[in-house]
Amino acid sequence: MAVSVNSVYSTVKNLANKDQQGFITPSEFNSFAEVAQMTIYNRLFNDLKNARRVIRAGFNPARDKSIMKRLEEDLSTFARSATLSKNSDGVFLKSDMDHLNRIISMTTFGGIMLDQSTRTPIEMCYDEDKIDRILISDLSKPTESYPVALVSENIEVFPTTIQRIKVRYYKLPTSVNQDGTVSDAQPRYATTAVNGVDTFSSANSRDFDLPDHYHDILVAEIAQMAG
Repeated sequence: MAVSVNSVYSTVKNLANKDQQGFITPSEFNSFAEVAQMTIYNRLFNDLKNARRVIRAGFNPARDKSIMKRLEEDLSTFARSATLSKNSDGVFLKSDMDHLNRIISMTTFGGIMLDQSTRTPIEMCYDEDKIDRILISDLSKPTESYPVALVSENIEVFPTTIQRIKVRYYKLPTSVNQDGTVSDAQPRYATTAVNGVDTFSSANSRDFDLPDHYHDILVAEIAQMAG
């Protein structure tokens, strides 16, 4: 469930009034909302990295108390998959993945047959010099059984006989419409005039694209930016 933009705005507004910090307008709130959401989103990846260090040190609690488990569950809301086809230039376009942030994994295109996956994992490489060395090596040259991808501006997969791939990735946070559908826009608190008074407009507002337990963290981030 997404975080309600109306609830976050109301809480921030009440905090500002309580602390006599002035009134935060919907326009000011909206300018802070996108930044706050991205700050929290990026922090999830940093916290996950730190959680892995904790696990290696042997201090991670088990099961439902696991820091790693909680972070992975939160990030799973941003996980998406896309099937890409090679274009006329011989590459797979990153732009074919909606709101791509970072790639999780990559495989050849396939399905499930007799409870076995027919997909082959693709090793990802981000260094053009390294991929050149791989391609000229008799020992490490890619095959359809052991494919390799160069991930840069777009994606090149070797051997070049591979025409379709499946990519798992994390998308950037956007927003959620009041009917629960995902929007391409950013979170927004909107109002409409009712008897001369500006009132919350659910039809024109968009909730945050974060799990609902990030409500208080969003409030704190926005309140801090608002001063």
